[in-house]
Amino acid sequence: MQIDLHTHSSVSDGSAPPTDLVRAAAAAGLDVVALTDHDTTAGWDEAAAAASEVGVGLVRGIEVSTRYRGSGVHLLAYLPDPSNRGLQDELARIVVGRENRLPAMMGRLRELGIPATDEALAEVSGGNEVTGRPHVADMLVRLGVVRDRDEAFVRFLAQGGPAYVDRYAPELEDMLRLVTAARGVSVVAHPWGRGSQDVLDDGAFAALTMAGLDGVEVDHLDHDPAQRARLREIAEALDLIVTGSSDHHGTGKAGHALGCETTTPEQLERILSRAAALGSPTGLVGAA
Repeated sequence: MQIDLHTHSSVSDGSAPPTDLVRAAAAAGLDVVALTDHDTTAGWDEAAAAASEVGVGLVRGIEVSTRYRGSGVHLLAYLPDPSNRGLQDELARIVVGRENRLPAMMGRLRELGIPATDEALAEVSGGNEVTGRPHVADMLVRLGVVRDRDEAFVRFLAQGGPAYVDRYAPELEDMLRLVTAARGVSVVAHPWGRGSQDVLDDGAFAALTMAGLDGVEVDHLDHDPAQRARLREIAEALDLIVTGSSDHHGTGKAGHALGCETTTPEQLERILSRAAALGSPTGLVGAA
């Protein structure tokens, strides 16, 4: 069974609508795929309909932007109740924070001589639910300033870059409690990618487990073999779920093909069992 538990659609910063993403997952030979758009559940219904149509199992999730010890950490929330008011209110605050910093970022780019107009941004982000730095990166690609998103982040948009602007993100421990209250299962995304290994050390994982963390995304292209081995040891010691996934964004993120990293059926069952034990109304959709 082929299981990919971290993908994005054009509802956030992927390139394909939810229907096309699910169909692509079926074409890639996946049996189960998770839709985990950034800070929103807006693509869930469309993805669920497509999953039922093509016979792929769908795990509905969210990749939530949080902060831990002053650094950004992404949290994958699987199968939470989408009607939970506390969770939805916090997601709304995060999205507003994303959108409120865009004018400042665009202004900084213009100060650098780059024609960063609202019209240019709309050409790459039109119609999506969540607009953020990846769309600004796509605009820079469209304008010919950089080759790809990675270069845009390195040169302009990463923390410390000339166009970086901070934004609101909740504390990770607070979001863990919110996800649990919404009867969802929480897995920290690519924890040791992007320079986060010093922040998320052994002690941090132990503390986060006490706060409600359920799992760790181990098999991710941002992790080298040594990091994966060590993360597995930590997960085993803390009895955490271990996942693997592509972090697929379509054409927006090169090299992250659907199914390039996968989760075992046993670990998926742990997620489903945990959600069921919490009383989640959001189960697996379609075949599995």
